[in-house]
Amino acid sequence: MIALLVFLHLVAAITWMGGMAFILFAMRPAALAMLQAPTRPRFILATLQRFFPLVWLSIGVILLTGLIIMLQVGFAQAPIGWHAMFGIGLVMMLVFAHIFFAPYRRARRAAAMQDWPATARGLEQIHPLVILNFTLGWLAIAAALFWH
Repeated sequence: MIALLVFLHLVAAITWMGGMAFILFAMRPAALAMLQAPTRPRFILATLQRFFPLVWLSIGVILLTGLIIMLQVGFAQAPIGWHAMFGIGLVMMLVFAHIFFAPYRRARRAAAMQDWPATARGLEQIHPLVILNFTLGWLAIAAALFWH
């Protein structure tokens, strides 16, 4: 049972982290280099509309499997790295919720009104938050692996 929970936890984490890596290092730079307004913000927004449901699903799976594993092992007996990963993961989830309910929502509203400069501004506000979450994700992984 633990192996299945760890597997699902890893699948969800890899989906979220891999998506952020793709967006940061491939999709966004290519869109900035190749596309102009209004195509660029529309393309980025369409990509996020497809990726964000996967993030919500990943968050649910990560939270559920992580809590079950911690409860089975016992919070007091869990390695310190697991506690660090749990705390960092909660911060990441809050950052994502902010992304989703603030700048992403503003960008979607602006796009619905075909206000492409406002759409681009909303999307630009997301970028540093994704960098923050990507960095936190690697810190969580490192904590779990190296901090026993």
